[in-house]
Amino acid sequence: MDREICACTFFSVPGRDHNYIEETFSIEEEAVSPVIGVILMVAITVILAAVIAAFVFGMAGDISTSKIVAATASHTADSDNNYITVTYQGGQDADLVDGITVLINEVDPTTTSETDFVTSGGVAVGTSVKYDALEGTQNHVVVTAIFTDGSSQVILNTFV
Repeated sequence: MDREICACTFFSVPGRDHNYIEETFSIEEEAVSPVIGVILMVAITVILAAVIAAFVFGMAGDISTSKIVAATASHTADSDNNYITVTYQGGQDADLVDGITVLINEVDPTTTSETDFVTSGGVAVGTSVKYDALEGTQNHVVVTAIFTDGSSQVILNTFV
């Protein structure tokens, strides 16, 4: 609320024959700063919320869903052979599997089976493949499924 205050003073100046009027106006206004401050704080909050939302929701587009499939590995040693058998167990997304790759001790292993996993075109559930294994040590087995959408996922990472 604005108020105006008027103070008038009459005085005479010596040597002059008329009186002077000095008017003093004092206007008391409420500060505009608090209103502008509140508006700026609300604007900054809205902008900050929009930036955070854009960052969070923008990242969600890059997240892929995990597929549910499994494989098992077992180590078998007999008098003549030392090998690892990897078996594809299937799962909820078995029909999406296009191929399987196997690494034993970080290298592509030599198969001792008549067949190997298909690297494209699908893999039948229950397919087992035998691979040569190192004797006297644990072997690191990593089985990766390749899916029809082009993605891949590790489905087994173990020591046998």
